[in-house]
Amino acid sequence: MKYGYARISTGQTLATQLDALKNAGCERVFREKVSGIAQRKELARLLDRLNSSDVVVVTKLDRLAGSTLDLLRIVDRICKVGACLKSLGDSWVDTTPPHGQLLMTVLTGFAEFKREVIKVRTGEGRAQAKAEGKHLGRFPKLTQDQQREVVARLCAGEAMSAIAKSLNVSRPTISRLARLAKGTDLEILLHGAETKDAAALVSTFGH
Repeated sequence: MKYGYARISTGQTLATQLDALKNAGCERVFREKVSGIAQRKELARLLDRLNSSDVVVVTKLDRLAGSTLDLLRIVDRICKVGACLKSLGDSWVDTTPPHGQLLMTVLTGFAEFKREVIKVRTGEGRAQAKAEGKHLGRFPKLTQDQQREVVARLCAGEAMSAIAKSLNVSRPTISRLARLAKGTDLEILLHGAETKDAAALVSTFGH
């Protein structure tokens, strides 16, 4: 099966691409109007239905991907099912003839190499940040003093929704803190707070 893929950004027209893909013998064309970095649902549908010996045809490589890494990821996925890729505007991208399989193998290997490089660099960056005492991940929505305040107010019987509104956070944020307070971190959360002892506080968290 020969599939065409056409993509334009808002305000452009698909006509030129559709004509070129039709003339190239595409039996079905997936089309969408989104930017290169947006979620491309039609492209996902196309990739999901690919089988061995199918061919994906585009007018230019920039219609298929928004970045080099994105392109390598897509090429890798096409290769894994035994399908081929052809770009009408990039003569060097044609994996349909026998020598084209070599190109696909090289691109797939480069995609794997790129993933490993990113993985290694990310791990090194996290390790260095941790060694320097930098915060990793999301910053908490509430300060430690605010967390202690929440625990004390919950133990006093105040509703979660009321506490959330007063601190300008969502109710799930307060709920997660309540669950945390029931565990081993309770004493840390309440350190320095003038309230009941830890055991008594745990028993009151039914509010």
